[in-house]
Amino acid sequence: MKNPPYIDIAPTPCYVCEEELLEKNLILLDSVQKATGAKILLALKGFAMWSTFDLVGKYLHGTAASGLNEALLGREKMNKEVHTYSPAFKEEEIEEIAKISDHLVFNSTNQFKKFVKKAKNANPKISIGIRVNPEVSSAPTDIYNPCGLYSRLGTIIDEFDESVVENGIDGLHFHALCEQNVDALEAVLKGFEEKFGHLIKKMKWINFGGGHHITRKDYDVNRLIEVINDFRNRHDNIAVYLEPGEAVGWQTGPLVATVLDIVKNKMEIAILDTSAEAHMPDTLAMPYRAMVRNSGLPNEKKYTYRFGGNTCLAGDIIGDYSFDEPLKIGQKIVFEDQIHYTFVKNTTFNGIKLPSLAIYRKNKKLDVVKEFGYEDFKNRLS
Repeated sequence: MKNPPYIDIAPTPCYVCEEELLEKNLILLDSVQKATGAKILLALKGFAMWSTFDLVGKYLHGTAASGLNEALLGREKMNKEVHTYSPAFKEEEIEEIAKISDHLVFNSTNQFKKFVKKAKNANPKISIGIRVNPEVSSAPTDIYNPCGLYSRLGTIIDEFDESVVENGIDGLHFHALCEQNVDALEAVLKGFEEKFGHLIKKMKWINFGGGHHITRKDYDVNRLIEVINDFRNRHDNIAVYLEPGEAVGWQTGPLVATVLDIVKNKMEIAILDTSAEAHMPDTLAMPYRAMVRNSGLPNEKKYTYRFGGNTCLAGDIIGDYSFDEPLKIGQKIVFEDQIHYTFVKNTTFNGIKLPSLAIYRKNKKLDVVKEFGYEDFKNRLS
């Protein structure tokens, strides 16, 4: 694959979001909204590049936040609907969160009882919900399974105090998916309706959560539209929300790095100015193999290299890749699809520099919107 022209001029390491690809995703998501009447929110935990929010806000209805800081970001930088959920809210933050949120979702009936009055006093217009656990999920890995055994996320039906329904609950929220197609949603909806269906008629809205891989090539968008419309038709046209994060940033741009050195220890090892531990954490946590442009599997092509990060962690290994030609010191390496669940999780471990953030505009100009340095490292410490 030929590199776009920005690769040669991008500072490294650098995440580059391609504006045209991002808008393509947003247009697809908006088509679901238009066909169903459902509202789609950007889940900030997966994609929080606020320099793109003017564009995102043209298509989506707002942001889904996981606490005070994300709620503040959504309100400040997009200023559309802000929906806030947390596994547990803190006493000293609940009023500020309520003031800037349109929807506030509690994880348990305990939290609802503790904070609902404060929240409504701070914002009389706020809509209150409870996150429930339908106890149905086919998430591909336990670390990303919100409905796994003993999950702390959401209230199971056996622990749900239905008295709260008469005391100010407007909606139910569930989140059970992870990078999945609509068939997984159908299974979750079946479980949700079996356990909580008797409560739906008392609700104003149902939030289907995230994990919907709507912008992936093989996702059955037409079936999703059918599923949402069928649900709404069966439940008096109830309002439905979805809050994807990864699907917004999916396949919208790479992380560009540079080969700093090549050493040999029974194999060729390329040391890059990036890091799996600090810059691509899901390669270790998920785990998964980051794709590198124009590379193959180990020994598939003539020259195989192990990519190592530029930290002192022995396990900071990105993976093994093969190439048609030998790599050179100073050569650019392009890690595909690194705009979601990467810079939202970055650390400055070992003092390593955070990657710059850039947007490749539709006019074919590279706009480096943020660069990081010593002050960013120092200010996280004291």
